[in-house]
Amino acid sequence: MPDGTDSRVPPPAPTASPSGQSLAPGTDADYLRRRSLRRGSAGWLLLTGLGVAYVVSGDFSGWNIGLSEGGFGGLAIATVLMGVMYACLVFSLAELSAILPTAGGGYGFARRALGTWGGFLTGTAILIEYVLAPAAISIFIGDYVESLHLFGLTAGWPVYLACFAVFIGIHLWGVGEALRFSLVVTAIAVAALLIFAVGAFSEFDAGGLNDIPVDHDAFGASSWLPFGLLGIWAAFPFGMWFFLGVEGVPLAAEEAKDPVRSMPRALSIAMGVLVLLALITFFAATGARGSAAVQEAGNPLVVALQGDGAPTPLSRFVNYAGLAGLVASFFSLIYAGSRQLFALSRAGYLPRFLSLTSARKAPYPGLLIPGAIGFALAASTGDGGRMLNIAVFGATISYALMALSHLVLRRREPALPRPYRTPGGALTSGVAFFLALSALVATFLVDVAAAVIALVVYAVALAYFALYSRHRLVAAAPEEEFAALAAAEAELERD
Repeated sequence: MPDGTDSRVPPPAPTASPSGQSLAPGTDADYLRRRSLRRGSAGWLLLTGLGVAYVVSGDFSGWNIGLSEGGFGGLAIATVLMGVMYACLVFSLAELSAILPTAGGGYGFARRALGTWGGFLTGTAILIEYVLAPAAISIFIGDYVESLHLFGLTAGWPVYLACFAVFIGIHLWGVGEALRFSLVVTAIAVAALLIFAVGAFSEFDAGGLNDIPVDHDAFGASSWLPFGLLGIWAAFPFGMWFFLGVEGVPLAAEEAKDPVRSMPRALSIAMGVLVLLALITFFAATGARGSAAVQEAGNPLVVALQGDGAPTPLSRFVNYAGLAGLVASFFSLIYAGSRQLFALSRAGYLPRFLSLTSARKAPYPGLLIPGAIGFALAASTGDGGRMLNIAVFGATISYALMALSHLVLRRREPALPRPYRTPGGALTSGVAFFLALSALVATFLVDVAAAVIALVVYAVALAYFALYSRHRLVAAAPEEEFAALAAAEAELERD
């Protein structure tokens, strides 16, 4: 059908929802049956592994570029502040995911708190992050394969194609199998980081931490802040690399075992593991060889282990393990993007055929179409850094909106049943909101072009929603039903 709806679902006439938006009622049980995920496939351990997998590639490379923006001190402060932002956001999301454990994740939370526009703005920002990030990481995987002289490849596109084909194939096999594969690869990457730290700390020299030349024209410049106070702000996007993606765990809520209990537990443990990995990786890499040596390296952990440039058995091991870390993040980000696309499509924000699921309950259009887009972007541009900066821009928008959703629900619906309550309440999500806005502005300091491209994509998506899909929403979708119930209860209270 022209609007992407399932031809077996009759197109009912729209009626007004309690929120005043035009929703499409009458979507029958068959519509939702053909758009259902496999429930109970993931316990807290697989969810924790998923949370770490999203992020672990950032420990192997990328974060070190922040040294070129802020020096050791600037990146250290930025990492602490971004760590606080993610911790506050994770605790806020733990509460929200226990209230609404569906595949919509951030879109569902914002839909309840901020209405259809807020839901679409949040879901689109998340989608930008999870479609662009795998494309970028596939390029990094190709670079690793070439640098390791594997398979005799001299071009990256066969690696990009293999990544998308093989790993999407595993996701199509089933969510349980996919998450177990992700857990194994992530465990290998985490073990490699710990082994790296042991080797690097044996050569630790505190004098190398602040060996980047000082820009004396920068305000507040010193040996610890060689680019001044503004360097701290410019390093925000790179401090995020130690944690970017962990917020995607709630997207697995609909496939989790006892999500009300397992989701807060998995989010908290994953965040604790990531903080530990960030701490040891940052200090070990900069202390072993100096900040100046690793600030622009594509593989900073390997550089930190090779004092004279000659490979060592440990540096070779870490180089191969870095490939495992990239695979873990690539694999898990594909999962996250498919679930966000599935939820937005099931509710009618995007063409409905994108939420169809297979006999194995895998959202196959939501896996195949973003995969094709990601491969095309990787093969045609080869610019992984630019795509990752676009992903970061989308991520910061979603963080601000998800934190705002927590604030709004705490204020507007204090009596809403909350099986898990965020420590610190609104203060915690308020800190996350402020820091997310600061990180959003910081992306313009790093890559203006990436921010502009993200805004253009955002504008096109908003035009589609404003002119078309907001009049064709599916009232029976779980996130929409949850929001409609809130509106009905509010109307009864007014009466």
